[in-house]
Amino acid sequence: MSAVLESRAAGPTLRQKLAARGIDGATLLVLPCVALILGLFIYPFLYGLMLSFEPKDGSLFGNYARFFSDPFLYGTIFKTLRLAFPVTLLNLLIAIPIAFRVRLMRRQRLLTTLLVLPITLGTVLVAEGMLFYFGPQGWFNRAMMAVGLLSTPISVLNGYWGVFISLVLTGFPFTFLLTLSYVTGIDPSLENAAATLGAGPAARFREVFLPLLVPGLAITFCLSFVQAYSVLPSAVLVGDPANATRVISIAAYQAAFEEYDYSMASAIAMIMGAVQLLVVVAVLGCRSLFYRGPAAGAKG
Repeated sequence: MSAVLESRAAGPTLRQKLAARGIDGATLLVLPCVALILGLFIYPFLYGLMLSFEPKDGSLFGNYARFFSDPFLYGTIFKTLRLAFPVTLLNLLIAIPIAFRVRLMRRQRLLTTLLVLPITLGTVLVAEGMLFYFGPQGWFNRAMMAVGLLSTPISVLNGYWGVFISLVLTGFPFTFLLTLSYVTGIDPSLENAAATLGAGPAARFREVFLPLLVPGLAITFCLSFVQAYSVLPSAVLVGDPANATRVISIAAYQAAFEEYDYSMASAIAMIMGAVQLLVVVAVLGCRSLFYRGPAAGAKG
């Protein structure tokens, strides 16, 4: 009894002080994750950032000056945006109505599995399948010629549309899964209440669903855009890597492994990340124009 009284008089222990600051045994379990993030993401980013300021000519901003003074280099930004923006918007526009339909179906898991199947194939396997399907002697051309819709084979490969189709096929499952999670998270009673008040399907979507979905759709757009913007295998396998689909990732690859200029490759990677960050910040900033309240308030 006296020992307990003496310990209380001595004040809280170090363990109790740390626990009061939120540092306890459960918090220590986060340390391996923090170390992994530092080792795999933070350190490579900081190293690449420092390396980008060490060009071969010795100047501090030499790599960035070279990039923005060469149309063949800085043009890759707009070529990549021309692919990433339409692909992301199309995937989102397709995913929304399908997600609304799937949420009402009994065999939701089976249909969801079929829709997300392309994500298990990988970009390279999808591109290889497109080469066999859309090639001059592929199934598509032979079927169209057999029914008389085409007189000579056409090819959508080795150009913009080949990469576009590939990105849609590989990016849609990811966009659909995110959209479905937000759509199914909205309380059905809100839709029922709007229907009771006489709102039609279009009015219910515009006045009930859309304001609640915008925060989630903005995040989905950002993640899908980042995925599409970093395209590399599709641009090489089914595109025109020397011209129409020479995306910014190809420029970084060529600088690193063809010119062996790792400093320039790091600078291109930093520019690529900056463009992605600007788009993400702009999209997340615009979502407040539609809805300012907490999205979780509509969860069922």
